Amino acid sequence: MELARIETFVKVQPADIGGADMLVARCLAAAADGDIDACYDLGVAYSTGSHGVNCDMIEAHKWFNLAAAQGHEAASWCRADISDEMTAREISEAQRRAREWLRTGNARAA
Repeated sequence: MELARIETFVKVQPADIGGADMLVARCLAAAADGDIDACYDLGVAYSTGSHGVNCDMIEAHKWFNLAAAQGHEAASWCRADISDEMTAREISEAQRRAREWLRTGNARAA
């Protein structure tokens, strides 16, 4: 069996390092440093499926939850809004992921 060339399966273009391709990466780095606005922006990206990410309400809830826990009022409203569209199991998973993010963040700081 011949292995397929990787170029057949990937986009052979450089990433747009100034635009949407890098927004999520920049927000993740800022969120790791405790930027609540970055957490909110990640929630927006995941809830709308924008900036190169797929729509994922569990991830959106996680990020809105992390921002809301630090006092971001709009994140609280967004979290409540998307919770109406989620099952209890999905919300539980989002909360588990938020706790994991906090736990690993505290481990990095130590």
